[in-house]
Amino acid sequence: MAVHAALAEPEAAADPAQGAARLWRRLLRSPLTVTGLVITLAFLVLAVLAPWISPYDPSAVSDTTLAGPSGAHWLGTTQNGQDVLSQMLYGARASMAVGFGAAVLTTALSVLVGVTAGYLGGIGDEVLSLLANVFLVLPSLPLTIILAAYLPHSGSLGIILVITVTSWAWGARVLRAQTLSLRKRDFVEAARATGEPTWRIIVRDILPNQVAVIAASFLSTVTFAILTQASLAFLGLADVTQWSWGTILYWAQTGSALLTGAWWWFVPAGLAIAVVGTALALVNFGIDEFINPRLRQAGIGTKKAQRAQVTARRRPRVRKGAPAVRRPAAAPFTQDSTDVILDVRHLKVDYVGDGGGRTPAVDDVSFTLRRGEVLGIAGESGSGKSTLAYAITRLHKPPAEISHGEIHYTRPDGSTVDVLGLDDAELRDFRWEELSIVFQSAMHALNPVLRIGAQIEDVIVAHRPRMTAQERAARVVELLGIVGIPADRADSYPHELSGGMRQRAMIAVGLALDPEIIVMDEPTTALDVVIQRQIVEKIMELKDRLGFSVVFITHDLSLLIELSDTIAVMYGGRIVEQAAAEDFYRRPQHPYSRGLLASFPTLGGPRRELTGIPGSPPDLRRLPAGCAFAPRCPAAFDACTTRVPQLVPVPAPGGGTAQAACLLHEPGAPNGLTGEQSQSTDELATGEAR
Repeated sequence: MAVHAALAEPEAAADPAQGAARLWRRLLRSPLTVTGLVITLAFLVLAVLAPWISPYDPSAVSDTTLAGPSGAHWLGTTQNGQDVLSQMLYGARASMAVGFGAAVLTTALSVLVGVTAGYLGGIGDEVLSLLANVFLVLPSLPLTIILAAYLPHSGSLGIILVITVTSWAWGARVLRAQTLSLRKRDFVEAARATGEPTWRIIVRDILPNQVAVIAASFLSTVTFAILTQASLAFLGLADVTQWSWGTILYWAQTGSALLTGAWWWFVPAGLAIAVVGTALALVNFGIDEFINPRLRQAGIGTKKAQRAQVTARRRPRVRKGAPAVRRPAAAPFTQDSTDVILDVRHLKVDYVGDGGGRTPAVDDVSFTLRRGEVLGIAGESGSGKSTLAYAITRLHKPPAEISHGEIHYTRPDGSTVDVLGLDDAELRDFRWEELSIVFQSAMHALNPVLRIGAQIEDVIVAHRPRMTAQERAARVVELLGIVGIPADRADSYPHELSGGMRQRAMIAVGLALDPEIIVMDEPTTALDVVIQRQIVEKIMELKDRLGFSVVFITHDLSLLIELSDTIAVMYGGRIVEQAAAEDFYRRPQHPYSRGLLASFPTLGGPRRELTGIPGSPPDLRRLPAGCAFAPRCPAAFDACTTRVPQLVPVPAPGGGTAQAACLLHEPGAPNGLTGEQSQSTDELATGEAR
């Protein structure tokens, strides 16, 4: 209802005047920034108009020598009778051209080298970083003087090139460090998972998050270039026949203006350099607030209304009652289903060290996901859950490496896809079309400088290039409605949404192309229990409505029991138990599972002491011999320290079959999983209604 209410106004194109008005309002809220911009623009205008507004030729001599300011010469004259005001206006052209020209080239080179090296990595990063380091250790001022001395008659262009060569490395180093940090963020991983090309990820996700750094670097380079040009001209290392503020100072020093008291000859040029530097510093102070949406101080009373009005004008009208489902929902899932959609066999993922050593993060993991099923994966931190999720979606990066195993996906038409055999182009088509992922931290998985609607639309653009802008906008509104977010929130930034709304926005991104499988990597992390309940209910509602399958990964076993159809428990990189959720809750078949369940308090029944699990999860680099859980297991015996247990079928209390990797299930094993050891779990099950 909120979706259609926001779209009830007549369809109209976005008004550019409103965007310009918002821009000016943001500027006016920062008087220092406005002051700096006005001063800088004033100098630029004077520089451009110098040939038309200068009262005299700056090189023309006259009999009025060393005359102070007067009506005929507002800034006085030089010892040759030249008009200082005309020299200042013409000098602004050269000084501003050098400042902004050198800043443009320097910043462009810094962005190209820094972002490319930081994002691509590998040998290219090492070579470009080495080049930047070489220029960083070279003394810039002596190098500038030496290069300028060899280009005495090259004019402004030569000075620009000299400043660019000696100044780009610092900015490149900073941008590389920023890019190295950003490329590991979840929103970049999400963009890569959706199949966006590298250039688009850099332009849409990496660079917008570095605009403040780039802008600050640009402005500081302008100031540095103007000062450098003035210094070189003052030392006579530039072309002194070309008027600039530095040239004026050079001739004033040569003519002993300070000794003769002709202050009007050198003060205006020095003051102009100082004022421009101050103006650029004022702009720099406010640039982060102006660019960063989190720091903008919008009018709270009218902001939502303005955003809703803009959204209503920009979004196309959606017909009431339009279907939200692109494909028919599958039949309700039952434990008797044999319709396997994802088959993972003996999957092994290693982290390869510098010396070639391998750490098995996922070791010999096998499971099946059936159509319409919610498969819950639980375990402590470091058990391999997230690594498994990244392996399924082929999002793992070096040093992670799939060393063994198979992943097969079955389409609705019955055809099978070898996921590990897909090349880059095929993998790009597979992700989000057939399988998508919802990352665990929505605040990190959403790009902080892009609006929510734009981020959902990016997925559609990457896979549906032929869709019109109107169709994409309608789909964005539809997706927001599916997950229960009002349409006007499409123009909100991530920080303007609550934690629950951000997580639902991530689910909307995952649903953008109606995939058959959604991998949810701890989507309720850092949310309070009320919001967790809302997210779980929304996931179940959408699953029943849209018919997709879910791989749900979390630490919260109680949440998993309520949400899942089947539960797999991981420990030390392996699945140690897999069973229907009901059977798992009533009588877990592995000591580790029993310990996890015993760590949760009951809501009813007799009080009991929470036992927990002693010890810590194993270090995957130094796994103990035999069963990885043996050092913490209260039922371990001698064989547990020498043999690695395999998943074997175990009769479940509901009449079905579970799987457990425990030597206690072998014939003749001491202390089987009956009697006293399972009694506490039975009491837990009967004392608390699910």
